[in-house]
Amino acid sequence: MSEEFGPNFITVTDEDGNDIELELLDVLEHKGQTYMAFFPAVLEEDEDSDEDGLVILKSIRENGEELLSTLDSEEELTEVYDLFMELLFADEEDGQGE
Repeated sequence: MSEEFGPNFITVTDEDGNDIELELLDVLEHKGQTYMAFFPAVLEEDEDSDEDGLVILKSIRENGEELLSTLDSEEELTEVYDLFMELLFADEEDGQGE
């Protein structure tokens, strides 16, 4: 992970070889797997793009190295996305203080 922007930012390379800066939003464990939610540090100028939302990656071990990987299925993505939304909204409600 790159700490160029600080400890909560990483640089990943997409399948086209483009570097993308991501800000770590939250981490959760689910079914023995570690998932991480990120927001792009720099939003693309194309406002119609669907790529400018929450990015969810999972931590995997390959050859003794920790790597970030995309999720394996749409079902896994939907399940983990819903869990992150619950966490984020719970944190937001806790911070409101009535």
